[in-house]
Amino acid sequence: MSSGYFATLQARLIRGRYFRETEDASKPRVAIINRSLEKKHFTGEDPIGKQIYYDWAPHLPMEIVGIVDDIKEGPLQNPNLPALYVPFDQNPVGSFAILVRTSPTGQSILSAIPAAIHQIDRDISVHDPVTMTERIYNSPAVYLHRSSAWLVGSFASVAFVLGVVGLYGVVAYSVSHRTREIGVRMALGADPGSVYRLILGEASRLVGAGTALGIGGSLAAATLIRGLFYGVRAWDVPTLAIVVAVLILAALLASYIPARRAASVNPIEALRSE
Repeated sequence: MSSGYFATLQARLIRGRYFRETEDASKPRVAIINRSLEKKHFTGEDPIGKQIYYDWAPHLPMEIVGIVDDIKEGPLQNPNLPALYVPFDQNPVGSFAILVRTSPTGQSILSAIPAAIHQIDRDISVHDPVTMTERIYNSPAVYLHRSSAWLVGSFASVAFVLGVVGLYGVVAYSVSHRTREIGVRMALGADPGSVYRLILGEASRLVGAGTALGIGGSLAAATLIRGLFYGVRAWDVPTLAIVVAVLILAALLASYIPARRAASVNPIEALRSE
């Protein structure tokens, strides 16, 4: 890792310091660890200044000079693992990756990065430059999560439409069988507003019962599929509240049409039809 690696990723430094540009093979070997490694191997003690070793190089001790917050190093669904970071100049390799933070978005400047690298050294080959957003978006883990989200969203949309249509059908059926009752009520002096309240009140009770059962079912389902989520909680209260509000509004709108039809019933015609 170079001295600017963590700053480029905007990784939070918990204690200690980042790498310095002067730390090369001629300087004492140093390392930075993440929070997970600190919790696993240095519980109750400060690791700054302590010595740590590679398993494959036990004769080369490194001094821990910093602790950074966990950085996602693998698939999104996997938990964060203990990680050890060492300076690039103290561990030279044949190939390496370059991270660049840009403004504006990286896609607009992506094609210029290989040219800038070749201005430094034409013998450096550049392979597959890509933005971090694209790299994450096209990863197998994100593809699986995205496909699952589209599938669940499609089923949810169908269920939403079927629920609204079903509620409309139930309320309309109930109103059609109460035409005479509504006609008698209006003949005795009931105004259209009371008819609206009657029909919408019954629909509201159905919606309330269905909403309560739906919330319980959604919480149970979210618990079962929480492994498909990343970066969000299974029980996201704001999202659940918005969905419930939309469902209630849609259900009441679906009940409004039968209620309006009931409020426009002519008492004389309703009584004659019976």
